[in-house]
Amino acid sequence: MVAIQETELRQGILDGIERAKGLSQSILVSEVHKIDRIDPFHFFASGREKYLGERFFWKDPEGEQILAGLGICGQIQSDQAADRFFHVEKEWKRFMESALVFNKYNLNGTGPAIFGGFSFDPLKKGTALWSKFSEALFHIPKYMLTMIKGEAYFTTNVICTQHDDLTLFEKVSRERQELLSRAVVKPALAQLDLKEIVEIEPEAWKQTVTDAVKGFENSELKKVVLARELRLRFEDEVQAERVLANLLDHQKASFIFAFESNGDCFIGASPERLVKKDGDSLFSACLAGSIARGSTPEEDEKLGTELLTDQKNLIEHQYVVDMIKEAMEETCDEVILPEQPALMKMKYIQHLYTPVIGKNREGTSILHLVDRLHPTPALGGLPKQAAIEKIREIEQLDRGLYAAPVGWMDYQGNGEFAVAIRSGLIQGNEASLFAGCGVVADSNAESEYKETSIKFRPMLTALGGKIK
Repeated sequence: MVAIQETELRQGILDGIERAKGLSQSILVSEVHKIDRIDPFHFFASGREKYLGERFFWKDPEGEQILAGLGICGQIQSDQAADRFFHVEKEWKRFMESALVFNKYNLNGTGPAIFGGFSFDPLKKGTALWSKFSEALFHIPKYMLTMIKGEAYFTTNVICTQHDDLTLFEKVSRERQELLSRAVVKPALAQLDLKEIVEIEPEAWKQTVTDAVKGFENSELKKVVLARELRLRFEDEVQAERVLANLLDHQKASFIFAFESNGDCFIGASPERLVKKDGDSLFSACLAGSIARGSTPEEDEKLGTELLTDQKNLIEHQYVVDMIKEAMEETCDEVILPEQPALMKMKYIQHLYTPVIGKNREGTSILHLVDRLHPTPALGGLPKQAAIEKIREIEQLDRGLYAAPVGWMDYQGNGEFAVAIRSGLIQGNEASLFAGCGVVADSNAESEYKETSIKFRPMLTALGGKIK
């Protein structure tokens, strides 16, 4: 059994209560322990009964960093269109100013952290589909398990008020130990019984692509990304942990995330990093241009070579490289990237890929970079503002968090955000899946439709379905 014996939390809570009385405000007390290894997926699943709707999960492509959070001890949200990145940054700093943190490990992703994301376009008229998520929404978990290169760290976050007493410590200690005891048990996972797949107006979507291509003639637009939706219906309520288990089994080379809010769960397996901050080191990635995987090694190599020499895809990729390089140069003293793209091979699809590394200037926040980089030309288009306005005008889909930044930031300003593609929204016994493609002057609606079909596959397979 995993147990936490020595603890500074008791004194920390007493100090937190005194501080809350003195400042007349709530105080965050956070404590980090190194513990015996727990499977982070089991930890996430163990919170189903008590913390359903208040869980998150994050895994990087290498599996070197995994975060799983249960419960909400604090929330930062904004429905304003302007300055939402700055608002989250400001509120998180304010929250941390008076916090008491007991963390001797000084490792990224341990101690107080926020997890969440931003909507793709706060100016787009929203629908009921995303009603459980704000334009910016971040949770501070009560309990967080952080796996770093196989080592386990456990963060306990407690909010103290001037009205609390030491019974708060007793309650948290009991709750924490119960949680750790449950987390070592392998969860029973319900099967997925898919009843129906509904394509949302595919012919209308193709016509939108055709119209967009025609519109390039008299426009400054070079590229616009258009997305579409599948709606899946099941016999029973979809268990997020069942879907997460499937993604962890089959999409190991991806960023895998799950983010619950008020009963809905946004979940996905994205190949695309937006930005990572580790001290003064910044990492981003250019991912644009794609083609299917081959059914044999020979066919796969042939398709990869075709992608590496295809002018349409190379031009599309270069748009992203130029934009990310420019954004990084604004905040970095040094930016390093290769001259030619490589192939990133996922299970069903391969992409043109260029990694970018930068040395961050002191004082630049990761959320400033998220704001500056979102959306990249791979998810919005070019020129950036004109493309967003075009999407807002002609796309029927309410993207919500799809194709937007999802990730985490800790109290020391380190963190990582992915672009939330290859994703879906689970709602009771239904789920919506999303996929998009870059439309340029010589795009063909039918081939773009087929490309989105390939991009649906990771989530569709995780939910027990197939697409032709």
